[in-house]
Amino acid sequence: MSRLVVWHDPPPERVGSSAVELLRNLGGPGAIFVRGEDSSRTRVLVTLLHGNEPSGVRAMHAWLRRGRVPRVDCVWIVGAVDAALEPPGFAFRHLPGRPDLNRCFRPPYEGVDGAIARAILELLDRTSPEAILDLHNNTGHNPPYGIATRADGTTRGLCAWFGERLVKSDLDLGALVEVSVRGAPSVTIECGLAGDFEADRVALRGVEALLASDSIVPEGARDVAVYDHPVRVSVRSGIDLAIAAVPRSGVGLTLAWNVDRHNWTEVGPGTTIGWVNTGGAWPVEALTPDGADISRDLFETDDGVLRTRRSLIPIMITTDAAIAASDCLFYVVRRSQ
Repeated sequence: MSRLVVWHDPPPERVGSSAVELLRNLGGPGAIFVRGEDSSRTRVLVTLLHGNEPSGVRAMHAWLRRGRVPRVDCVWIVGAVDAALEPPGFAFRHLPGRPDLNRCFRPPYEGVDGAIARAILELLDRTSPEAILDLHNNTGHNPPYGIATRADGTTRGLCAWFGERLVKSDLDLGALVEVSVRGAPSVTIECGLAGDFEADRVALRGVEALLASDSIVPEGARDVAVYDHPVRVSVRSGIDLAIAAVPRSGVGLTLAWNVDRHNWTEVGPGTTIGWVNTGGAWPVEALTPDGADISRDLFETDDGVLRTRRSLIPIMITTDAAIAASDCLFYVVRRSQ
């Protein structure tokens, strides 16, 4: 626990007048415990595992400022505070030279971020939560959706507080959602585009409803569509990347600036994804959970254009070149049968 600042039932003045002031007052990665009407159960909400994804912490701040008493005990866990506060604010996924915190939730838990991840896991194990929600944003246009390692009724219901889509993932990236904590349902919620008011509204509305409810599944929960078999599409090592409206000369791969309009839509064969240097190296890889590269099954190049080879559903397409280069371009999923 030495890596986490701990607060209990903070008064409004300690919370501060803004999410940024709250983070400054907290001073680092932390856990905020709030007593509920029923202290026999606990729900955990995690935010800012990525410092450039503010909807969760804004929802947390607004909820704490209102002084609400949750139906059951809750714990807010706040991750990459230093990255979030780095000027100009909410601009860095993680600090330069540091790893992605949401890739550190597996051994060997090295360095500062590994220690933070381990402290979070130890807290979760001691808390024995009945549910874990990890609030995120995208860097491209997406509707709100969830990611989980299972798609049972409870997990779909937990997702339903926020959105109507759930990705059942069997990828092994070292993310928090991949960790099993005493069988508790765990869902990553992608609230929408970072910095978008609607994404902030989705986060706060879902948080308020979940924490006011006796059940972690909403009464009359809307149907949640399940997608599975995510394939991670990335720029190949050594390939330069740009995002622009036209091909960039001398760049290995130029991603179309508005390609995120395809998020969550089934695109047909021949859809343009971007442009490549004619005669250059193959620009992308598409890895299945077992490590197989199926990129040439999904895409093709023709006269300098990168196109889809067959129908597919892309999600989480980013139009941030730095994030695309350091993490991935997008994922491809299929609708569960």
